[in-house]
Amino acid sequence: MSESTERLLMLIDDEPAQSRLISALAAREGWRTLIVRDSESAIATLGTRQGMQLGAIILDQWVPGDDACALIAELKARRPALPILMLTTSASPLLAVEAMRAGATDYLVKPVSPDRLMLALRSATTREAPRDELQPLTEKIAATLDFDAMIGTNPGFRAALAKAAKTARGHGSVLIEGESGTGKEMLVRAMHAASPRAKTQLRIVNIGSVPVNSIESVLFGHEKGAFPGAFDRQIGAMQHCDGGTLVLDEIDRLPPMAQDRLAEALQSRQVRPIGANHRFRIDVRVIAASNWPLEDLVAGGVFREDLYDALSTTQITMPPLRSRPGDIPALARYFLHHIGEQPGLRPLGVTDGALALLAAYDWPGNVRQLQATLFRAAVFCDGDALTAQDFPQLSEMLGDAQIVSSPVQDGVGIQLYTEDGNLRLLEEIEADVIRLAIGHYRGRMSEVARRLGIGRSTLYRKLGDLGIEGSNAA
Repeated sequence: MSESTERLLMLIDDEPAQSRLISALAAREGWRTLIVRDSESAIATLGTRQGMQLGAIILDQWVPGDDACALIAELKARRPALPILMLTTSASPLLAVEAMRAGATDYLVKPVSPDRLMLALRSATTREAPRDELQPLTEKIAATLDFDAMIGTNPGFRAALAKAAKTARGHGSVLIEGESGTGKEMLVRAMHAASPRAKTQLRIVNIGSVPVNSIESVLFGHEKGAFPGAFDRQIGAMQHCDGGTLVLDEIDRLPPMAQDRLAEALQSRQVRPIGANHRFRIDVRVIAASNWPLEDLVAGGVFREDLYDALSTTQITMPPLRSRPGDIPALARYFLHHIGEQPGLRPLGVTDGALALLAAYDWPGNVRQLQATLFRAAVFCDGDALTAQDFPQLSEMLGDAQIVSSPVQDGVGIQLYTEDGNLRLLEEIEADVIRLAIGHYRGRMSEVARRLGIGRSTLYRKLGDLGIEGSNAA
């Protein structure tokens, strides 16, 4: 018997329409769905012959209501290895934290896209080595809109930000390329906020999440009766964003027919809805984002060259996180600061051992995956700082042999915590700061004192008290 026929999904849901939709989506991935309508039936099902064959559970929070987390905990206690995904209409970080602590594998806010639902189910039930904490979770923290808040000193990353900041002041099309999770959407929002169109409409259309037969209608609109099922007139995204900015995410997945219409619209600056004899003149700035180099797709004959030329007036490439490991400590501290502000969580530090572990991983999901990993670790951390022990799956995957250096030893930052998660002595931290300043300003003690906000005599006294060898005064 094949693996696809062995997988059984239990859906705890009392909404027939939603149950049919989820069952149909799961069937595409080879799942057979067992639907139960209430908590008692769900618990009882675990002890049946079918219950012993379950591969995953999807729980709609609406069924048990306020007792959803208690139900998750009960299901997890009876079947610890069974992945549980919770569907909810609430975007509350507190509920996300409570659900994860109760044992939920992932937390999905309705309406959830088919792709997001299936990715969560596929990720939760993968039969690879344990890596639950490395799967991308629904992001609970609002994205920043400021270039200054985008963390990183890597030259390639800074060059991309500088180019984006300069381009933001214009009106031409922009193509942003980079792997999933590298921060393309955050960059787009920062560009819009810094642009002359900042107070106008911004709309993001994810091409990959729109059905192929609907994409032209979504982008260009349609007239009533233009095709079977077109019961009303629909205004397309390009017309809707007239005067503003339209972001086409995953542009590499745009089907050929829609490529033709988009190329024509960008060239003529006019849009003709499906079924219409008239056109609308539009003023729209188009920012396209792609997970793959479009130039390669053009060379392969799957993407129109004239559309590529129209979109890439300015081209920006976001580097993957594995090419900027030196930025990981600053990113980790930045994320932990914001994670600590979420309801149900608290501020946490991170030890150098944990940072070394994080820097050793190659992060195929990039910055988004790092944020999700830190979020999950923070939910379950009992100490005051994350240590290497808070990332057990990561440690298992890497092994100690691959962690060869600490980010602190590479000059990235100052060690604040001991390996057991406690703060170091203040005089030890102060000594490290002074050593770092002396090295950074090449022994120019006047500059060191000025930057540290102390007098030269105070600096020399501290050098003696802390046993630090100074340099010749500059």
